[in-house]
Amino acid sequence: MNDHVSAATQALELIKDRFPHALGAVLGGSAAQGRATPSSDLDVAVLLPDWDTSRREVVRHSGRLAELFLHTLGDALDHFERDRVLRRGTILFIYDQGLPLTDPHGHVSRIREEARAVLAAGPAPLTPAEWERGRYVLTCFMDDLTDTSPDDRYEQLSLADFTLREAAHPLIAHHGAWTGIGKWLPRRLLSADPVRGKALLEGHQAVAEHADPTLLAVAAEQILNILGGPLRQGYSQPWRA
Repeated sequence: MNDHVSAATQALELIKDRFPHALGAVLGGSAAQGRATPSSDLDVAVLLPDWDTSRREVVRHSGRLAELFLHTLGDALDHFERDRVLRRGTILFIYDQGLPLTDPHGHVSRIREEARAVLAAGPAPLTPAEWERGRYVLTCFMDDLTDTSPDDRYEQLSLADFTLREAAHPLIAHHGAWTGIGKWLPRRLLSADPVRGKALLEGHQAVAEHADPTLLAVAAEQILNILGGPLRQGYSQPWRA
């Protein structure tokens, strides 16, 4: 039995054991794409009746961790809207790219179509204030990175991480694409912009391996230039009570 089939079997057994009242379930993430390792957790969206409660749980079943995205039938579209506003599409991608485990009433099939419609429409655009703040924050981290001594490796590595993140998210937004966090950030970045995304990732790698921030700083400034240029003096952000 291959890992793909094994993961689906384990996920279905989990649903039957813990949520026998479920209206449907979808296996997502690396397990559904055949990229899981034996230690990978299972990402499962579980559709529940409206009398149950939407929540997120991490459980261990048959020795394997599973991250469960539990939501009721009536809450599904609210979760999709939350994904759209966050621009990450976590549950949306599970439904779009995942492997249906059980769908006795056809609810999963219908919700998958709704998820695909939201994904096709794209994430919420950045507001003018968010664009401006993004330029300012990226400029600050880029400047600090280039000013930091290679001997201060803790600081340099931390700044490289923040520079990568703060450059990646607006670049992805510039293309109207969905972003991600963790291992999904480089995947979404390369999908949105293979050339500039690769330059950012290679620059980050150069800091990690050679303590050289040059490539990352150049890549970050190129992204700033397509967003309106570095922003230093003149930036203003009102405080909210």
